[in-house]
Amino acid sequence: MNTSLYMIRHAVSPYVHGQERHRGLSLQGASDARRVKEILKNEDIAHFVSSPYARAVLTMQPLAELAGKEIILYEGLRERTIGREFGDEELLAAIRRSFEDEDYKLEEGESNKEAEERAIPVIERLLREHAGSKIAIGTHGNIMSIIMHYYDEAYGFDFLLSTTKPDIYKLEFAGQKLVKVERLWEPEPDTV
Repeated sequence: MNTSLYMIRHAVSPYVHGQERHRGLSLQGASDARRVKEILKNEDIAHFVSSPYARAVLTMQPLAELAGKEIILYEGLRERTIGREFGDEELLAAIRRSFEDEDYKLEEGESNKEAEERAIPVIERLLREHAGSKIAIGTHGNIMSIIMHYYDEAYGFDFLLSTTKPDIYKLEFAGQKLVKVERLWEPEPDTV
């Protein structure tokens, strides 16, 4: 029996410098978290884990509450640290380069390889300990793309740019091998 991981990228969260761990969801983000619950409520998800960042937890919280389950936090699933403050163009260029060169990082940042080395052991542990079950993972765009890229190189920078806040991808594994990916989130026409 396959194991299913539901990668739930967090909903919209207003950026506040220095508040990576604690910033919550916007009003739209809170509304979208309820839509995440509606989309996944019949999936019979048995386990809920998340990045420790508030926006990831808050996005999956309505679903976990409906299921009557606790959300277990894993530091290894936190968002990748990009580095110092800079503009959007420099940010995109740095992220693109990090998918081309897994050791590349900005000052005070984390390379894709470093992020992968802390996140993949968590994923492997979940796949071992909960084999054959369904697991929801509260996550972020960069680290989700890095994890998916580890299992299939088709998921890289262009994939990251195509994702939305929130987003949901169902990953099916046979043992530790990724065998299928399905997008479950359908953005509303006015949010595309």
